[in-house]
Amino acid sequence: MSTALPPADSADPADPADPADPVEQLQDPGAGLAGRLNWLRAGVLGANDGIVSVAAVVVGVAGATTAIGPILTAGAAAVIGGAVSMALGEYVSVSSQKDALLARRAAGHAVDDDDLVSPWNAALASFLAFFAGAVLPMLAILLPPAGMRVPVTFAATLVALALTGAIAARIGGGSPVRAAARVVIGGALALAVTFAVGSALGASGVV
Repeated sequence: MSTALPPADSADPADPADPADPVEQLQDPGAGLAGRLNWLRAGVLGANDGIVSVAAVVVGVAGATTAIGPILTAGAAAVIGGAVSMALGEYVSVSSQKDALLARRAAGHAVDDDDLVSPWNAALASFLAFFAGAVLPMLAILLPPAGMRVPVTFAATLVALALTGAIAARIGGGSPVRAAARVVIGGALALAVTFAVGSALGASGVV
């Protein structure tokens, strides 16, 4: 009695090398358009957060004191803490999305493999992008003379925010001008408030 063989191109669900295996898709750094777009999105948002959050910290400290030690210490803490926080947040968010999609697939619903993006990719992109974005305000506050630190940091931060806002809009298909305006206005407010608070604390003698 002859035994029918499966078609040569049929996928074996038990085969670990099966390209349709969702685990293989999740481990592939370039798994589909969704994975690449997620990498870009996480990277742009991470850079934007790195720029504005670190700039706000160092400008606030610079409003209270011109001593370079406290500014450097606060800025370094903001860079490290912010980069780790961004990576963890992105990992948790994408992992939750992945779990939900795999649960739908297990329940028999159709799930596109391109939607199964890697949380590790998103976390790494956020960490590196935040760190890269944070370098700009750190250099802007540390390199100029004391009297120019805050104006240079304001200017460099707002220009960088305009660029990241426009890039994010291009990726998402929105208006670069409106997106840039939103992040520039928000960043300017954040810097102004932290500088005012730092200046008030410095004038009061608290720091």
